[in-house]
Formats: sequence, C-alpha cells, structure tokens
Amino acid sequence: MSDMKETIRNFIQSDIANDNESISYDTPLMSSGIIDSITALQLVSFLEDTFKIEFQPHEVDQENLETIDTIAKFVASKQSGV
Repeated sequence: MSDMKETIRNFIQSDIANDNESISYDTPLMSSGIIDSITALQLVSFLEDTFKIEFQPHEVDQENLETIDTIAKFVASKQSGV
C-alpha cells in the first residue's frame, strides 16, 4: 500500500497542490482547501485510470478524499470489491 500512497502523493503534489506545500499521508486535503470540487474531479479521474476502479457519484466526498491515507484505504477497498 505504500507504493499506492506514494503514487497518489506524487500526483497531488505535482498536479494539484501548490509546489510550496508539503503533502504528507495525513495532511487534510479537502478541509484545508488543497483539494476543491474541481481538483477532486481531477483526482478521481486519476485514481480511476491508475488503479482501475470506478467511483460512484456519492463516493466523491470528504470522507473518502480527506487524506492520502483515507484515499488509499478507499481505493484498496474498491479493488478488493468491498
């Protein structure tokens, strides 16, 4: 799972966050404003393409996208069919 977290962190750091922001696995992403509604859609598209999963509309929320840790857990659960 650490590879998955690092892949997600690299995408957020390079494509979404301000280059000056340091993103760790437990950095609040949505509540801090690093991810907004537009960048959430970019992130979801990246996650779907990279990890071969599909988000349902109601799953694109702060509960699933708040930190890299929660994102990785959610992606892993989607991959295992839970």
